[in-house]
Amino acid sequence: MEEPTHESRPVSRRRALLEIGGFAATALGVGAFGAKELLDADDASASSSGPAAVASGLVTCVLAPEMTEGPYYVEGDKVRRNITEGKAGVPLTLRLGVVDASSCKPIRNAAVDVWHCDAGGTYSATAQQGTEGLTFLRGIQRTDRKGVATFKTIYPGWYPGRTVHIHVKVYLGGRTVHTGQLFFADRVTDAVYKRAPYNRRPHRDPRNASDSIFRNGGSRSLLSVTKSGNGYAGRITMGVTRS
Repeated sequence: MEEPTHESRPVSRRRALLEIGGFAATALGVGAFGAKELLDADDASASSSGPAAVASGLVTCVLAPEMTEGPYYVEGDKVRRNITEGKAGVPLTLRLGVVDASSCKPIRNAAVDVWHCDAGGTYSATAQQGTEGLTFLRGIQRTDRKGVATFKTIYPGWYPGRTVHIHVKVYLGGRTVHTGQLFFADRVTDAVYKRAPYNRRPHRDPRNASDSIFRNGGSRSLLSVTKSGNGYAGRITMGVTRS
């Protein structure tokens, strides 16, 4: 069920970040997400925490590098869960976890900002594509007590020069602590793109292996994707460290 107090409420990025609250931090990146990591986090002891524990593998946050925000980032995304705005496409539920990289414990009230193109490869709110004033497939959500922000969207399309991806930022205490891109296994995209409206644009190019950004750590930013009803669900965790 939607959160009516948050749905479609336009805010500036500064206002959204001030509302979120939290902790000053710097980003370490994102990695594979599962319920087990979040449950295990509650049992992490002091002797198995901290950056050294992460490096040694005692803490199971799998981290990935920072990535460029790209040319289509805009301020003022709406605080909302459903970002579809009627755009046609295969349903996709995103469950994006945010954890403390030192302990893998979930972080509550982090702000997660996502944006991606529609099935035809077009972004909203951009002068380059003539979509100023439109807000489809963009939004901000706060993480819940389990450290998870949930979005309802559609599977992204593609455009020449880039593999299929979703942009993401994480904010804590009014600061940007992670900028990244989330990717999909080619086999999943191949299956999705056999369906309408994606099948109207065959021969996507490039695929993951030929994408310049994916080659710099994208394999560690792959969403874990499963079928969900007539669509899909994608999960990942973003590990950050608090200053």
